[in-house]
Amino acid sequence: MTKADAERDEGDGDGRGSAFRRRSLGEIESARSRHMWRRSSVHATDGVVVAGRWDGTVTAFEADSLETRWSVEHPDHAVGIATLEGGDGGTGDDGDRADAVVAGRGEMGTIATYDLETGDCRWRYEAADDVGEPVRESVFAQPYVVALETDGDRLYAATRRYERDGETRRWESTVLAFDSGGTVRWRYDTDASPIVLELNESGERLAVGYNRCQGEHDNGLVVLETDTGDLAWTWDPGTEGDRRVGDVSFDDGCLAVASHGDKRGYLLESGGAERWRVDLATETEIDGERLYAYPNHAYANGGRVAFLTGNTYAAESRETAGRHPNEHRIAVFGEDGRPLWDDSVRGFVHGLATDGSRIVVPCAQNFRDRDPDAHAVRRFDLESGPLEHERLEGIATAAAIEDGTVAAIEEPVTYHDDGRTRGEYALAVGSVAPRE
Repeated sequence: MTKADAERDEGDGDGRGSAFRRRSLGEIESARSRHMWRRSSVHATDGVVVAGRWDGTVTAFEADSLETRWSVEHPDHAVGIATLEGGDGGTGDDGDRADAVVAGRGEMGTIATYDLETGDCRWRYEAADDVGEPVRESVFAQPYVVALETDGDRLYAATRRYERDGETRRWESTVLAFDSGGTVRWRYDTDASPIVLELNESGERLAVGYNRCQGEHDNGLVVLETDTGDLAWTWDPGTEGDRRVGDVSFDDGCLAVASHGDKRGYLLESGGAERWRVDLATETEIDGERLYAYPNHAYANGGRVAFLTGNTYAAESRETAGRHPNEHRIAVFGEDGRPLWDDSVRGFVHGLATDGSRIVVPCAQNFRDRDPDAHAVRRFDLESGPLEHERLEGIATAAAIEDGTVAAIEEPVTYHDDGRTRGEYALAVGSVAPRE
């Protein structure tokens, strides 16, 4: 972290998320020094905050009071949430029902919709029917609904299952399109590992990013026709190895791509032509080691593109005392690829929450520094840069923003060389100025 970064951090928040209203989410195994897989989810919509927990509990809270509206038990770990409009006899803005869609990771990889007013289950689908059931008892072997995307009354889900036999590793994956009643409209199957879905502004194209390609499927990015699931175009960083894409984001007909293959950021034209690319955390020699960091997140809006990088790794080993100069950093570029501003986020980021030009960044531990001051919910504006942030005792692992509500999940953490448990499993909700 630079001196400017440190000075900007001083005085912001009190280290305990004081601007947040809080509700306990019960118990969860404390995270350790290294970041853990996605274990929680949160979603904000129409005055409600819905939290998904590792034990499968899904609870809808009133955003203002944090009173419980309803609570249900999802069949699997509740690791993703979205909103789906449609149906009948409900409470959506147009008189139709609005549902919370919950993505599962578990024995069956369950996708289920719950009425936002009552919590009643409307329909459910088992992704294991497409990708197969787990072949061993490990969270990494479980069917995983890794991403959800909706355009109001249609739902898209990316599902995958990992299997390893000795040195042989393989993925089974399916992208599914559902109507609001749960009927599957089409499937797109591959033997690669999807990580992200993104709809374009018109809802006519769905981008699917694959972070691991080891089988016959050899494209890090495919763009599908949403009506049919037919392939529209593809792109790949063209790098050696199975690492390909970390995240994608549409804006005004273009697609921003964070590349795991070469640790660069790209802006693609429709069809896959490269408008520009930028180095983000490419291999850099420091003290005799080749160090790099993965660009894990991308967000494009209004002609600006943000990329966020993750942990430092060494090219020759997974252990290093060195630090890549661009690890744990947000960097924003203009529509011509010109750098506009950048800033440190200080810790690992599981995912972004966005609303127009605003970005909410839930920051977890930095396992190399083990600095608890890195735990925070940070906010940025694509045009103006860093905004306020709230530090947390525990690590922030998920976030949501909608109009004037910002929400985050805090999880406890215990550093291996400290022994002290910091934070708790809790929902934290605050208020921000509504988007203009």
